[in-house]
Amino acid sequence: MAAECNLIIDSCCDLPLSMLQIEGVDTLNFNYVMSDGDHEDDFYQSITPHEFYEKIRNGETPSTSQASPAAIEAAWRRAAENGIPTVYLCFSSGLSSNYSTAAALLAQVKEEFPDAPLYLVDLMIGSTPEGLLVLEALRQRDSGLSAEELVEWAEQARYFVQTAFMVDDLDALHRGGRIPASVAAAGSALNVKPLLTFDTSGHLALTGAARGRKKGLKQMADFFAKEHDTQGGSPVVLIGNADCPKDAEALRDLLAKQDESITVVQHNIGATIGSHVGPGMVSISFWGGDRRENMSVADRIAAKIKRG
Repeated sequence: MAAECNLIIDSCCDLPLSMLQIEGVDTLNFNYVMSDGDHEDDFYQSITPHEFYEKIRNGETPSTSQASPAAIEAAWRRAAENGIPTVYLCFSSGLSSNYSTAAALLAQVKEEFPDAPLYLVDLMIGSTPEGLLVLEALRQRDSGLSAEELVEWAEQARYFVQTAFMVDDLDALHRGGRIPASVAAAGSALNVKPLLTFDTSGHLALTGAARGRKKGLKQMADFFAKEHDTQGGSPVVLIGNADCPKDAEALRDLLAKQDESITVVQHNIGATIGSHVGPGMVSISFWGGDRRENMSVADRIAAKIKRG
């Protein structure tokens, strides 16, 4: 049976490429630059995760950029020309201009193909939580959701993805403009392992801190115990790591002690995200409650302004 819709996915979902090499899925690669030139974040097809993070440990400070406009336009054109309704599940607009570029190019392609059923969703998350949502979106698509239904689903589901990740330090995030200098300085001065998440507008937010990695992993496991959906059967958890697989295994073991029925999918943090978090990042994502219910006053005001 033909799929009800196709998907466009970007490399910031950080899933293994094998999970995305299926019919009806088009992938877009972000880009990064090192001292030896330009590279594509190609799901570690041209470099291994360990090789990439070793370069950073040895002094590389990679910069990143969105998928090329030419590649985005080509994906929209392929979708318009094949006539199958297509949804692009896009990396957070709070951290990249990729979404605004994709929206502008979609408008251009729609001028030429006004009846093309093309859709764009700002997921307002990235990396491990984006991967979790993409995996479920593929399941929803295969169960028969139309493109319009998938858009409606994704625009709600993005708020039910719970995530936390631990980084060794905040310097890389500060260099990339993702957090203020004051936050980075505070983390270094206190000698703690920061725990971060995404707020409801798709930006990074500091959610906690731990003195040492073991305590940080324990906090992440406790976070799962508190926030995961207990009504949906065996929980699915994504654990990502930036060249620290032993920590990922330790976190998996902590989760297994809570519930042996947990299905864990482990993956490597890709080069785009890895350029900003550095080696040693560990992340966890799972389905939980509506994050909008825990919005701060500032979040609510920002959301109201965005809705107009």
